[in-house]
Amino acid sequence: MKLPMPWDTVYLSRWFAFLKQVSDRYGKSPAFRVVAADGPTSVSAEMTLPDTPEEVDTWLKVSYTPRKYIEAWQKVLQVYRADFPNQYISLIVGPGLNINDQGKVDPRERARTRKEVIDQAIGLLGRRFVLQNSDLHAGPNQHPVTEFVMSYSGRVITGLEMRCAAALGTCSAALGAEGDPPLALQKSIAKGMEPNSEGKHIDYLEIYEGDVLADAMQSVLRDGASLFK
Repeated sequence: MKLPMPWDTVYLSRWFAFLKQVSDRYGKSPAFRVVAADGPTSVSAEMTLPDTPEEVDTWLKVSYTPRKYIEAWQKVLQVYRADFPNQYISLIVGPGLNINDQGKVDPRERARTRKEVIDQAIGLLGRRFVLQNSDLHAGPNQHPVTEFVMSYSGRVITGLEMRCAAALGTCSAALGAEGDPPLALQKSIAKGMEPNSEGKHIDYLEIYEGDVLADAMQSVLRDGASLFK
């Protein structure tokens, strides 16, 4: 699909106009606690861009630089800070692009870009900043960004979202217990609540509605909630 450049001024200005309407309509509601910062993204609020080898070639051709990307995020975070003064603002991190400011492929750039966006978010939002990843599961092929977010627990508010709903059945294998959705959810919650090297764990979990409503999951949910003492 076609995407605007993350820093495109027309795209961002229209997005900011929409955010202002969201703020005016819902910003004072006590039920509205957290809003995900997005804009320089692709398919969701997650901080991701298309990054296959072919797509990286396209980024190079259209003069992508991490500086442009980081500056776009700075504008976005400033707007969220102003438009949503009563909310926590989350940044849902994912892999970045391995392209440096010289227009060269650099495997170190992904982590550097991500850290710089996070650092500026902490500086702009302070105690209202939330760091999140949305790929929690207890199955194989653990995503390193999940551990990365958990490493920030105790320094900023941190949270994880499940990869998918275990109650669907087809997702129980991905969550770590094929054919047993309650066990899959239980194992994934346990994974997400592991303490980091400082002995701290995340502040919240996002669990899909299907798992929240399923009768078979209620004891798992109660046990999970008890971990947030």
